[in-house]
Amino acid sequence: MSSPAPRAPSLLQALTPLLFLVALLVLGIMLFADDAVYGASQIALLLASGVAALVGLRNGMRWKEIEDAMVQGVAHSVGAILILLSVGALIGSWLLSGTVPTLIVYGMKLLHPAYFYPAACLVCAVTSLVIGSSWTTAGTVGVALVGIGQGMDMSLPITAGAVISGAYFGDKLSPLSDTTILAPAVSGSELFSHIRNMAWTTLPSLLIALGMFTAAGLLGQAPSGEATSAGMAATLEAQFNPAWYLLLPMVLVFTLAFRRFPAYPTILVGALVGLAFAVVFNPDRVVALAGNEALSRPMALVAGAWTALFNGYQAQTGNAAVDELLSGGGMSNMLNTVWLVICAMCFGSVMERTGLLERMVRGVLGWATTARSLIAATLVTAFGTNVVTADQYMSLVLPGKLYQSEYARRGLSPLNLSRALEDGGTITSPLVPWNTCAAFMAATLGVATLDYLPFVFFNLVNFALAFLAAAVGFRILPRQPDEGPAAALAPGAPVADTASSP
Repeated sequence: MSSPAPRAPSLLQALTPLLFLVALLVLGIMLFADDAVYGASQIALLLASGVAALVGLRNGMRWKEIEDAMVQGVAHSVGAILILLSVGALIGSWLLSGTVPTLIVYGMKLLHPAYFYPAACLVCAVTSLVIGSSWTTAGTVGVALVGIGQGMDMSLPITAGAVISGAYFGDKLSPLSDTTILAPAVSGSELFSHIRNMAWTTLPSLLIALGMFTAAGLLGQAPSGEATSAGMAATLEAQFNPAWYLLLPMVLVFTLAFRRFPAYPTILVGALVGLAFAVVFNPDRVVALAGNEALSRPMALVAGAWTALFNGYQAQTGNAAVDELLSGGGMSNMLNTVWLVICAMCFGSVMERTGLLERMVRGVLGWATTARSLIAATLVTAFGTNVVTADQYMSLVLPGKLYQSEYARRGLSPLNLSRALEDGGTITSPLVPWNTCAAFMAATLGVATLDYLPFVFFNLVNFALAFLAAAVGFRILPRQPDEGPAAALAPGAPVADTASSP
């Protein structure tokens, strides 16, 4: 005899684990500040997962179902974990080879502090638009720009904000981006129509962000002086012998990314090529990293290269500022972020499997009585899914599936839905500290999420503009014949309050 179906959760039950999590996270920040991501946040996520599991058990679910959901959730994050580890290896490799030092030296010569922030944002925007990946952009050009900013005594949180802003502009608008492809796929809209429709909120947001970064550079605290920057540049040139050909590993990564090779093998190949350049052009540095004089030179080269992959590079130039700037990378330095990702995916998976997430979404949909409020509800849901599931893709897929029929029922074009998903989901993912995207950015750029969050101007402005556009009815498109017929409205149901679109 089959067991009875689990009971549907109430709204209070759905909110209980989330409120419990928020309370623990706030307490963790109060107790540990930025160090909360080194254990306190992970414990909070696991305990909140337990609360969600208890709610599911109370409603008649079996523990095996909940456990399987957590396993599947962690399995879903393996791709992101592999990319995290490979980026750690790539940073260590490119520090050792001289690729990152070369980028920093050239950047310090070309970029002026007055326009450094908008230039960093624009460089990352163009890079991400070309290759379609915010993670690859941050892990390559972004790392170098943070190093340049540090060498010029610029604000690291603002620099990280500029890097992330530019990286997510391309991630949101590039036809090569997986999120740009996924959003119209789950909404039922066409890719290039989706991109054109997104430009109405995305391009103004970038222009406003560039203006804000320009103001931050002109009005902010002036760098301590050119002497420090010049001294660091001289040390870098003397110790690392920067040369144009040391940038070829980065060119290779960009080429593979542009040709749509998968991210994990692309970045790993870039790391291995960087090691080959280190062995060929800087063998003494590789041997020194091995730190074992008993080894023969060939074996020391192998040991040094291997060390860079798993433990990163430790600079020993005699200049403390340069040593701090060029020490880092390695897969081991990403393990805390991997821990955070695993715990976050456990929480999100339990919330989804027990029906608590869907119940919260239905609660939001209850007050969306007009087209404008439906779009606002989509924005809130996409952002909330980022908070609850800690996964950017879930913030697109889950609301897209839940709202697709509702948009059709109200005679609204799926372009409204796909744009709202990106405005609420794609760009807010690096703003949630335990989200996989935020964890990646914090680990890669070396700046805590809560530190860079106020300065991710593009993402914040875009999210605000999306709400403003919904509030005034801007670009709310009616459903077209080639998008399929609108479903019949129930008696008394609200009709779409579509506005005229420019």
